[in-house]
Amino acid sequence: MKIVFIFFFYFCLLQSCTCDDTIMRTHSMRDGDVIFSEGKRFAFGFFSLGVSNLRYVGIWYAQISEQTVVWVANRDSPMNDTSGVIRFSSSGNLCIYASANRTEPLWSTNVSDSILEPTLVARLSPLGNLVLLDSVTGKGYWESFDHPTDSSLPFMRLGFTRKDGLDRVLTAWKSPGDPSSGAFTYRINRTGFPQLILYKGLTPWWRTGSWTGLGWSGVPGMSRRRGSSISRSSFVNNQDEVSLTNRVTDASVLTRMMVNETGNVQRLIWVATEKRWNVFWSVPKEECDNYAHCGLNGYCDPTSSASFKINASICGREKEGFVRLKRVKIPDTSVASVDMNLTLKECKQRCLGNCSCVAYASAYHEGVGGARGCLTWHGDMLDARIYMNSGQDFYIRADREEIERWNKDGLLRKRRVIIIVISLIAAVMLLAVISFCFVRKRRKSNRERRYSTTLAPGSPFRFEEDRGREWELPLFEPNTIVTATNNFAFRNKLGEGGFGPVYKGVLENGMEIAVKRLAKNSGQGMEEFKNEVKLISKLQHRNLVRMLGCCVESEEKMLIYEYLPNKSLDCFIFDEEQRSELNWPKRMEIICGIARGILYLHQDSRLRIIHRDLKASNILLDNEMIPKIADFGMARIFGGNQIRGSTNRVVGTYGYMSPEYAMEGHFSVKSDVYSFGVLILEIITGKKNSAFHKESLNLVGQIWDLWNKGEATKIVDKLMNQEIYDESEVMKCVHIGLLCVQENASDRPDMPSVVSMFGHKANDFPPPKHPAFTSGRKPHVKNDDSTSGAYLSGENSNSVNDITLTDVHGR
Repeated sequence: MKIVFIFFFYFCLLQSCTCDDTIMRTHSMRDGDVIFSEGKRFAFGFFSLGVSNLRYVGIWYAQISEQTVVWVANRDSPMNDTSGVIRFSSSGNLCIYASANRTEPLWSTNVSDSILEPTLVARLSPLGNLVLLDSVTGKGYWESFDHPTDSSLPFMRLGFTRKDGLDRVLTAWKSPGDPSSGAFTYRINRTGFPQLILYKGLTPWWRTGSWTGLGWSGVPGMSRRRGSSISRSSFVNNQDEVSLTNRVTDASVLTRMMVNETGNVQRLIWVATEKRWNVFWSVPKEECDNYAHCGLNGYCDPTSSASFKINASICGREKEGFVRLKRVKIPDTSVASVDMNLTLKECKQRCLGNCSCVAYASAYHEGVGGARGCLTWHGDMLDARIYMNSGQDFYIRADREEIERWNKDGLLRKRRVIIIVISLIAAVMLLAVISFCFVRKRRKSNRERRYSTTLAPGSPFRFEEDRGREWELPLFEPNTIVTATNNFAFRNKLGEGGFGPVYKGVLENGMEIAVKRLAKNSGQGMEEFKNEVKLISKLQHRNLVRMLGCCVESEEKMLIYEYLPNKSLDCFIFDEEQRSELNWPKRMEIICGIARGILYLHQDSRLRIIHRDLKASNILLDNEMIPKIADFGMARIFGGNQIRGSTNRVVGTYGYMSPEYAMEGHFSVKSDVYSFGVLILEIITGKKNSAFHKESLNLVGQIWDLWNKGEATKIVDKLMNQEIYDESEVMKCVHIGLLCVQENASDRPDMPSVVSMFGHKANDFPPPKHPAFTSGRKPHVKNDDSTSGAYLSGENSNSVNDITLTDVHGR
């Protein structure tokens, strides 16, 4: 075993790095270095928060998009720059230094005894625990779980252990951007009968109530009786320790408990599909949760406007006894007397025989071998409250009159509850009937009328086709979009085109969206808006952008899409810095993805669709650089065997338009093929077709000239030279691109043939014929529709539908 470790140890030394999840004793970490736990769930290293330049060292979740820090070492001693270093001191402590030449640490593990073992390491465990240990013997010296900050992870203990004298306490951050120690602490109070208490400074803020054997009496929903499938809690209370440990029942679930800066204890669960933390429970959440809300000798009932005052007992009265309160978080147990050897019956007799005893309860109630243990109170009581379906029985000392009054009041309360429940059921049933009638009438009305371009505020967005088939898309409220985009703030603006501006937004559930807002002076109108909604609501494909809904109210018209963080293809292929990140395999994936999307539109969808405005700015890229075709405002639907159409209103972007469409208004599936061919050549070269590249030649003309000379390799993007790629494969794609941009539509392949070509050798392809528009001149368009005009865009102008999701700031 030792020989194996020595080999591993020296292998890491030779590699001159930390070993994945481990910092060796002879090594150090600089700002920018990160180690990951096995499985890479957690990361340990340097980080900053928000716009702050202060640097901290800590642990965070490595695999989720939202940075979530769960432990901070130097929370009260941040660094001002990136000169920090983490290394072992001569005594064996792991330390953080402001710079490499500093000798006084900002933070240390502070193990009192010197650790001499050369095999000492710091290792980040899969649970998110940074452990100082001897990697040969496994002996541990220190762990971050013993020194929590604001968060408790599964299998971490909270509380006191006598052996090491440690009291594990959660302390909130000062603010979301400042992890220094805040005002709120969450700890086990060991006085009397132990309980967890949230403090603000030294003042109790909220408490869990006592441990009942099934859960905390003051935390409804955390009891195992309720069948929680997320976590299990175990509480230890003996002479060696008083501690709480939460465990997850499913290791794949990401969950944590934390104390936030506003004074809430929360249990959170990561929802991967929505990419956000969901608050499973949070306290305090109502007035009755606030510590001592009803004052001395009173308890809080959320269903009543006033609290019931507990009367002090007068010992020796005739027929003296106890009033039983059900579903109670029993009063603060730090002042209670405890005897775990008594039964509940024996507890009652002890309290009755002691004139100072005012109340009693079982320590562990039914469900764990029956009620056992005795808690008694001998003075003023604080912070009792009642629940609807949780808590435990609590017995208050009272004389005969008080017991009779309580029984009478209890009967009246039961009657009131029954009346309230019956009234609520009747109201719900009446509301359901009214809602059913309203919805039925509205649906009938919608079926009887055709879609109008003017919608009343709040109306559902619907329209009906000539075939009588109705389509509907989720409708967003304007206020929701205004909030998500921060009132269409400029910093949220992604770009602008013929349709109008596009903004990034974030919904309340954390989902990121892109909002396409129709400008009042836009060249597009309701027809284009309806067209895009109608088309995309019917299309589902990996390489098509996904529409989430729309917003229509008065003159305001917006389309809501999934947000794609890498924006549009033109950001990458026409920018040197970004383009350098695109090696040939990635470019080939983008080309093939676009091809599959067009093939779906032309052949595989329920409808045959001609996009009519395919260009680099209308190809969006997700976080994995998967291309998605966007902007269907100018698209046309073909039915049956129809393969071509014509229009007097020519729309599109110069450089991507086929000659028959630009000159005569004729469009077909071959029009999109032409645009795709231009895209292939732009992706390979990193140049725009609409720009002049050599005298009068545009990109297509320049490539055609070099192709005829046998020198087409000269046009390949030089930024790919450092990458190893198959030149024959690149030339095959150039060949396919030239076949797609041939002047006559009949000479161009259709999309099924194009997709098939990618899987065959270029020797099987026909030679390309002369392409269209090789001179770089803009075509003259004859337009018979004087009201619509021709919408052509040159290098410095936009098409009517030229929306580009690019950064609006200068590069």
